[in-house]
Amino acid sequence: MEALTALLQSQLFSIAGQPVSVVEAIGFLTGALCVWAVARGSILNWPLGLANNLAFLVLFAGVGLYADAALQVAFGVLGVYGWIVWARRTRDGAGVASAVPIRRARGRELIVGTLIALVATVGVGYLLAAETNSQVPWPDAFILAFSLFATWGQARKLLEQWWIWIAVDVVSIPLYLVKGLWLTALLYTGFLALCVYGLARWTREYRAGRADDDLAAPAGRGAQPVPAGRGAQRVPAGRGAERLETREPAEIEARA
Repeated sequence: MEALTALLQSQLFSIAGQPVSVVEAIGFLTGALCVWAVARGSILNWPLGLANNLAFLVLFAGVGLYADAALQVAFGVLGVYGWIVWARRTRDGAGVASAVPIRRARGRELIVGTLIALVATVGVGYLLAAETNSQVPWPDAFILAFSLFATWGQARKLLEQWWIWIAVDVVSIPLYLVKGLWLTALLYTGFLALCVYGLARWTREYRAGRADDDLAAPAGRGAQPVPAGRGAQRVPAGRGAERLETREPAEIEARA
């Protein structure tokens, strides 16, 4: 085990005179693939994320970022949970299975989640400052608490999780530069760009899903869905066009 740890922490190459270890390179690769998969909405982000957690656990423990190292364990637990949630299928009224949809966070979810993350930041920060030799307890604690909050939101497919990840990345980049983790700082810069991309992509998909729901919903309380029969013809939607016209108006009026 010690030989494997030594191999993982051995220098692979250097960037601007800063050494890059084997495990940091592994973390870079798996992390980049993971965030790209999240942005694309691929369930493969979860196994990639678990591999990334293991690599960063070894990396952060080796440079004294204890909160970040502990965070990887929590990430692993949430990763299994997220994998299960994303693998589930929801069913609509017709019994058709589909993937869990993107949704907006409820006000209560955001308020309670933010308060818990802030309390956790204060508690972990004091613990690191008092009980470890960490030189950066407060940013380390912030990253731990709000990364967990963001991962929970990611597992629930909440659109707002991207904003939390953006805040985490903004704090993480200078922290890793200070600790000499240049490749990891570069990775988190890429994470930041991918988070902006993911936010834009998920926003488009969320709006498209809402538009589809609006089209599928009945026009009013007394409205009945028009049956798709031989007489029903679909016509293009335009400003003055109807969504559906039929050759059997009497039958539709009788049903309404």
